[in-house]
Amino acid sequence: MSEHKQNNANTYKVIEIVGSSPTGTDDAIRNAIADAGKTIKHIDWFEVIETRGHVENGNIGHFQVTLKLGFRLEH
Repeated sequence: MSEHKQNNANTYKVIEIVGSSPTGTDDAIRNAIADAGKTIKHIDWFEVIETRGHVENGNIGHFQVTLKLGFRLEH
């Protein structure tokens, strides 16, 4: 591999997190990424792998979304 390609190569770590919101799945995703971004640098992508919710008295109490987050490791 050339030196140029080696300098442009990245290594990523993937973790799973769960976000929640009483208002919807979009907010659950945004909340999870915002909270993760407080302690994790270089978040580059996410993937929703599960959506579920909690029912209270016949109504949606809150939404939960499980995400995979990918972030670049520092060189």
